[in-house]
Amino acid sequence: MTRTPKIGIAVLVALVAIQLVPVSRTNPPERGPIETPADVRVVLERSCYDCHSNQTAWPWYSRVAPASWLVARDVNRARDELNFSEWAGYSESRRDEKLEDLEEVIDEREMPLPIYLRLHSEARLSDVERGLLISWARGQRENGSVVAE
Repeated sequence: MTRTPKIGIAVLVALVAIQLVPVSRTNPPERGPIETPADVRVVLERSCYDCHSNQTAWPWYSRVAPASWLVARDVNRARDELNFSEWAGYSESRRDEKLEDLEEVIDEREMPLPIYLRLHSEARLSDVERGLLISWARGQRENGSVVAE
């Protein structure tokens, strides 16, 4: 066997072997989800919830290594940063901080992440939706953050 087929076989075996590495793709129960007006909720669910809630819709590529490792890592990091499903557990000051951060990243078009939008174009925010989220977040900070009832 020549060198090229041996390398190809080794790569194939490695690709099959890494599929055996377990990856946690969980959606824990919601513990105090955020309450929002219906129009805000629709935008948040479509553009934010896959990463920033316990309602992740795990895509097919989240089951294929090494992409599965990256997706699970990104979702876990995003949930640690802001989790709309855990909103009621945040202190008032933390909610205010998260709302201020939300205003900033939406205004500066940092979220949703460009890499996410390449595969999920439906999550792209229009200028109207961007304005809606910013106005809502600003209003919540000025009038007191919403807590689930």
